[in-house]
Amino acid sequence: MNTEPSSIGSRREAREEALGFLYEMEVTGDSLHAALKAKPLPPEDYALEMIEGVAGQVLAYDARIGAHLMGWTVDRLAVVDRVLARMATWELCERRDVPTGVVLSEAVELASQYSGEESPRFLNGVLRAVATETRGAEDS
Repeated sequence: MNTEPSSIGSRREAREEALGFLYEMEVTGDSLHAALKAKPLPPEDYALEMIEGVAGQVLAYDARIGAHLMGWTVDRLAVVDRVLARMATWELCERRDVPTGVVLSEAVELASQYSGEESPRFLNGVLRAVATETRGAEDS
């Protein structure tokens, strides 16, 4: 399976596709298998890698994210914010080839498009902390 996108734009599109897919799974409560089976076309390679990675490690990523939510829990986050935080955490943990700044920037940009007014700044702060923990201070 080729997980390298052909361009930066296609990686952005893959993130948007993964966001929609993971959002739907979160709202419906469908399993990964059921959600994949329900789609007429499979997700693009990078989106599928992200979807499978996030779905397979939800509890671990939620624990990592939750450690940086002061007085808040992951399940209280807006669904879009929760999904974006998990996606970015997956990229920070599993895709060292994606620069930290790109991961953070993309999460913030998607939050600006699909979530509330305060979400981009909030996610940026939480994800910076996750990035520092995961990749170290020099990379975040």
